[in-house]
Amino acid sequence: MKLQGTIVAAHGRQYLVEFADGERLLCFPRGKKSDLACGDRVAVLRSGDGQGVIDGVEERHSLLYRSNEYKQKLIAANVTQIVVVVATEPSFSDELVTRCLAAAESQDMQALIVLNKCDLAERVAPALAALAAYARLGYPVLQLCAHDGAEALRPHLHGHTSVLVGQSGMGKSTLTNALVPDANAATREISAALDSGKHTTTHATLYRLDERSALIDSPGLQEFGLRHLSQQGIEYAFRELRPLLGQCRFRNCRHDREPDCAVRAALQRGEFDARRHATFRALCAEAG
Repeated sequence: MKLQGTIVAAHGRQYLVEFADGERLLCFPRGKKSDLACGDRVAVLRSGDGQGVIDGVEERHSLLYRSNEYKQKLIAANVTQIVVVVATEPSFSDELVTRCLAAAESQDMQALIVLNKCDLAERVAPALAALAAYARLGYPVLQLCAHDGAEALRPHLHGHTSVLVGQSGMGKSTLTNALVPDANAATREISAALDSGKHTTTHATLYRLDERSALIDSPGLQEFGLRHLSQQGIEYAFRELRPLLGQCRFRNCRHDREPDCAVRAALQRGEFDARRHATFRALCAEAG
């Protein structure tokens, strides 16, 4: 008999699947492919060795992943909200934030930016200034300190399957541990089950917050390639460009040196942030 469950952790070709009654089972996919992600809803057949075989996967509502010219790296499936975690220190990559938000927009996910380590008062104003372009676009920026103020994030997570993304050192796991009291113990249990031998975040892990909400902690990012997005997909992923689509003189405008380009005109008017424009151009170059 097939059992329906959700992948709550993945490491290589090993997947930890959780069922409705709370039972967890170490499972493996059929065949050589392992294109499954944390958050996938799967059908499982028990095997005789106390493990399981993943025999099917439900259609995904969303898939957050990164890619370069060589491979794709799945992060999480069926996510409704991305939470980009940055901090007052160490400094964060503005380009990485833009890429994370573009990935979310391409999948029609909600997006929230969390500015962590706001107890470092002298660092808050410069960090907020760096995030001002996102706030102007309507991305909420939540200020907090994960060590004693993580509860400020909880209302924003209700009713969502949210994934925490960001560079290493921004405090994603500290936030998770504050919001999920047994997260440390769960991480050790999952690492033992997957035989990864790691107690740091080396794979995405899903935690239940309540019946309607879940939180996925993901490994720290150093890059976020979006090679899989087309030129049109990249344009759509920048919300400030959507009103401009179709307004360039040329239908196949690359927004580079073409005359009467609506995107370049917006940049010159100050309506397209220069840093986001630089990332936009980089993404277009990656797309070829």
